[in-house]
Amino acid sequence: MALLSSRRAPSAAVPAADVPAAPGRAPPRHVAIIMDGNGRWAAARGVPRLAGHRAGVAAVRRTVEAAIAAGVGWLTLYAFSSENWRRPQEEIADLKGLLRHYLAHELAELASAGVRLHVIGERERFGAELAAALAAAEADTVANTRLDLVMALSYGGRAELVAAARAIARQAGAGGLDPAALDEAGFARHLFTAGMPDPDLLIRTSGERRLSNFLLWQAAYAELVFLDVLWPDFGAEHLAAALAEYAGRERRFGARLG
Repeated sequence: MALLSSRRAPSAAVPAADVPAAPGRAPPRHVAIIMDGNGRWAAARGVPRLAGHRAGVAAVRRTVEAAIAAGVGWLTLYAFSSENWRRPQEEIADLKGLLRHYLAHELAELASAGVRLHVIGERERFGAELAAALAAAEADTVANTRLDLVMALSYGGRAELVAAARAIARQAGAGGLDPAALDEAGFARHLFTAGMPDPDLLIRTSGERRLSNFLLWQAAYAELVFLDVLWPDFGAEHLAAALAEYAGRERRFGARLG
């Protein structure tokens, strides 16, 4: 689907035969991905950016299937950032069209595979019709249990934190909250991701090495993996490589082990 731009040149995809076998450690419960590189993928082939976004949708399908096969329980995809609204109106219209297509044609297949959809972000910015379609998609898949797919749409980590702070301030001002009693768990209940597990593994494609305002609170202890592959070329072998790297790391959560 989307959508983040960068200036670095595209690199070759990782051959499936080169992917190491993951150790016996259980897969991460929650994987989050910054899907970067659609524009450069299109530019390298001399095709319109829309073609890159369409190829990115195909990568979403492959990644969801691979996540299910790997036993991942939650998959969050950074599909449209709050900064993406600054892009040319023609490109924004194309992206909205792809989102409508995804909901109409891709979601049914995912739902039949047991996928439950969640949407985080300021969905109302897409307009009433598309916001209603997103809500309907969530309702239609609410009973599914095989994979929780979270689409971050018109999402920004800083805006999410500000919105949570405002909600807490209103609650405290109305006498419904003692600020002295507020803890991290209480703050998290006001985030878009309330009730969702924090990501264990965060992947970014395209070789860029930054979070780009994605899950700033939730990714505090996530393992970060940066891959040189552009998002439209991402497939099961790349997810397997990231999972294998995750499996080889020791997670301390700020504590000293040993």
